[in-house]
Amino acid sequence: MAGGKETPRQKMIGMMYLVLTAMLALQVSSTLLEKFQLLNNSISRSSGLTNEINEKTLGGIQKTVKDNGNRSDQVAIVAQAKQVREIASLMNAEIEALKTEMVNAGGGYKNPNDPAEGVKNPNEEDKVAILMVGAAKNGKAYPFKKSLNDFVAKVNNFLPANLKQQPLGLDGSEDPSTKNNPDQKKKDFAEMNFAATPVPAGLAVLSQKQSEVRRIEGEALKYLASRVGAEDIKFDKILAMISAESNVVVAGTKFKGEMFIAASSSTLTPRMSLNGSSLPVADGKGKIEFTARPGGSYDKEGLSNQSISGTISFQKPGGRDTTVSLKYDYKVAKATYQIEAGSLPPLYLGCKNVLNYQSPQMGALWSPSFSSTGGETSAGGQKGKVIIVPNSKEVSVSVINQGNTLGTDKFRVTRVPRPRLDYAMGGQSVGLNEERGGIPLTSARSISVSAIADDSFRNYSPEDANFRVSEIVVSLARGTRFVAGMTISGNSGSLDKLARQAQSGDRYVIEVKGVQRKNFRGDITDAGVTDTKNIPIK
Repeated sequence: MAGGKETPRQKMIGMMYLVLTAMLALQVSSTLLEKFQLLNNSISRSSGLTNEINEKTLGGIQKTVKDNGNRSDQVAIVAQAKQVREIASLMNAEIEALKTEMVNAGGGYKNPNDPAEGVKNPNEEDKVAILMVGAAKNGKAYPFKKSLNDFVAKVNNFLPANLKQQPLGLDGSEDPSTKNNPDQKKKDFAEMNFAATPVPAGLAVLSQKQSEVRRIEGEALKYLASRVGAEDIKFDKILAMISAESNVVVAGTKFKGEMFIAASSSTLTPRMSLNGSSLPVADGKGKIEFTARPGGSYDKEGLSNQSISGTISFQKPGGRDTTVSLKYDYKVAKATYQIEAGSLPPLYLGCKNVLNYQSPQMGALWSPSFSSTGGETSAGGQKGKVIIVPNSKEVSVSVINQGNTLGTDKFRVTRVPRPRLDYAMGGQSVGLNEERGGIPLTSARSISVSAIADDSFRNYSPEDANFRVSEIVVSLARGTRFVAGMTISGNSGSLDKLARQAQSGDRYVIEVKGVQRKNFRGDITDAGVTDTKNIPIK
């Protein structure tokens, strides 16, 4: 239910109404009927007290406006308050008339001089149902429901959106206390409240609605009173506060701050602004949130002196607007970061280069994103890490944190180092001695060539350092004459075909025609490496 916090009395009435609603579904004994009568008496007394409070509130509004010199805008509010009282009084009178008819349905009061003693025939249910529900759903509860909801709609015209009240005439499917009950939710307002209902219970229902009418009237009068300052400012929210020089303290240094009491009033709705812009206000506190910017140059310590100014405006008793100004000085620290990137700054062309950007200064606020020119950028899997795949000779990487660009770093791009080719024949490595002195004819029956990545490149980017020889052409030469040849797909193969024709003094001419590299994505490209080697046969 909208409309501010309820008083303890209002909470008690609401609880009693829930009990009443539950008990209406039961066959009640005479003892319970007496309890209903007591409940009705209690709610009626509470409603009367609320009416007295509302009358005093109206009087307070009138007095305040008079003390303020009967300003035209406040005189209009007095007229509105009187109109609210009139609307509520008419609704209350309609309920009283229904109560009288319901008492008559119960045979009248036992003691007309003391209605608190109850009615003569408290068990009477049929006449209550005929009066309120009707044989063809034409009883007085149906226009009564409309009157209740019209009353709320009229009062809501005087209230702001956050204080608008909910309808009082609800069907079973609309009432929060019954909408989940499979039996009750099928009933309309009249059936739910007055069908199979003895007289004391019906009177209690009407008294509860009467109490709600007075409560809603009170909410409207309270709001109108606040508009003319008729309410006293009561600082009913006390907070213990600490204001620290800094929320971040380095180990070994002193924590400095102040402890104090702050108070606010739930009766005030202050207006707050910061640097000329309004702030959202909740529970008397304005929420400040903005992106810190230097607004000038940093000093040698990386700090920029800044300040913010604000105002808090509220209405004092008497209707006078009061504005309090404040100024707060603070420092903006330059956001810095460092790069942990192994053997960088050079990046490798077309390879997975992982850069690790960290900012201990920003702590938990460090959550960077990246953009680049001259390369592709993707997430590195951890906060601060980014994968750069260069496609040009230079890459620029911009570091962005919480929408702010902190800096742009330029990196040189280098090509992938050529792999080293290792040759082996007959399972033996072919080194410089073999190239000069030759190899035995019996050993030259197979060949393999391995492409070995540069050590520094392999250590930096092992996912990109995968080379393989794709094609080898081997020729058998005798002097200047070509004897025979063969092509091997891959990096190794048998030389039996040539070995059967070879003689001492011949030579093998080994040509590596292609070397390929597989990158971190699994793409295979030509490494652009070829080589030729002459191996004498002895």
